[in-house]
Amino acid sequence: MDDKTRWNAKHQNVPMPNNPSDIVIKYVKPSHGKRALDIACGTGRNTHYLAKIGYEVDAVDISDYALSQIDRTNSIHTIESDLTNYCIRPNTYDLMININYLERKLFSSMLAGLADEGVLIFETFITAHEAGYHNPSNPEFLLRSHELPTEFSTLKILFYEERDDKNMYGEKVKIASFVAQK
Repeated sequence: MDDKTRWNAKHQNVPMPNNPSDIVIKYVKPSHGKRALDIACGTGRNTHYLAKIGYEVDAVDISDYALSQIDRTNSIHTIESDLTNYCIRPNTYDLMININYLERKLFSSMLAGLADEGVLIFETFITAHEAGYHNPSNPEFLLRSHELPTEFSTLKILFYEERDDKNMYGEKVKIASFVAQK
């Protein structure tokens, strides 16, 4: 099954969160501009929030079904793309968010895509070696401990933590949360 088909099925059959991510709500303030990129936006829970508070948002996802669930407004631009091949325009975004998704090939493009003083909010799953934690079957979908501060070391780190949490299925997971500014 290709990625688009798999993600379309997931968005159609698995209830997804509707509320914006806590980290986005908490750390959107340091961003000084109004141009945002929502990487792997899904059905737009963070996209809608950013548009509501005044951002012009480029919302990127591989799932055409998920993108069809996003409100069509002048401030939201949906982009259907396989993120493994997506190229972020350099020096464009005042705010970039990446929630519950990992594509390491995007790291350098993300750095280049931030405008001066742009803010990156990145939160996703991290490898949990202890018993009792859920890990995806593919380890490439998991961050390594302290990977984000290392990969984005040229940015000013505003917040970083690794913590225990529960995923949307109630399974115990480890999460890395990272906020930094160019």
